[in-house]
Amino acid sequence: MELTQEDVAGVPKKRRTLKPGARPWLQPALVTGAGLPALGISVQGALGKLGANPIAEALNAFGLLALALLVASLGCTPVKMVTGAGWVQPLRRTFGLLGFFYAALHVLLYLAVDQGLALKAIAADVVKRPFITVGMAAFLMLVPLAWTSTQAQMVKLGGARWRKLHKLVYIAVPLGVLHFVLRVKKDLTEPVIFGAIVAVLLGVRAVTAMRKKGAAAG
Repeated sequence: MELTQEDVAGVPKKRRTLKPGARPWLQPALVTGAGLPALGISVQGALGKLGANPIAEALNAFGLLALALLVASLGCTPVKMVTGAGWVQPLRRTFGLLGFFYAALHVLLYLAVDQGLALKAIAADVVKRPFITVGMAAFLMLVPLAWTSTQAQMVKLGGARWRKLHKLVYIAVPLGVLHFVLRVKKDLTEPVIFGAIVAVLLGVRAVTAMRKKGAAAG
C-alpha cells in the first residue's frame, strides 16, 4: 500500500527499464502464492472441511493473512533502510493490496455470512464489542489507501497530500494488531509477536528519520 515518489519518478511506464538487482518474477510469484490460501479456504469450506464452526475458521484465517501481509508491506522500507536491499521496495504496494484483499474478505464474510447483512445487528455488534469496533476502524482506514494506491491517484492527489493520506497505514496496522489482541483474549502469543514486529518496524523508521533530521541540522 505504501508508494513513494520513487515509484512514480516521472518516467512513463512504457519507457521504464528494470533496475540492477530487480527480480521481475517476485511480484507475480507473490500474488500467486498469496492467492492460494483464499482458494484453499474456499474449497475447504465448500467441501465442509473447515471444522464445526466454518465461518469462524474462515474469518480467523482471512484476518490473520490480512494482518501478516499488511505487516510485510510495512516492513519493506525498514528492510531496505537496514540492508540496502532495493529490490524489496516494489513489493510494498503488492503486499499492501494483498493485505487489503484479505481484510476485505474478512469483513465481507462477517457482514454477509456471519451477520446476514442485518444492519441493526451489525451496528449493535460494532458498538458493543470493542474488538469489532477497532477492526472496523482499521479496515475503514485501509479503504482510501487501497483506492489511492495507483500511480494515477498519486499524481491526481499530489505527492504531499498523497503521503499525508498514506500515513494512515501507521495507525491502521497497529489497530489491526489491537483487534487481534482483543479478539483472542486468552492466548496472546501470536498477537504479541505481531505487535513486537510492528513496534520494531516503526522504531527503525523513527530512528532513521531522527538521524536524517540530525544530519540536516548539523
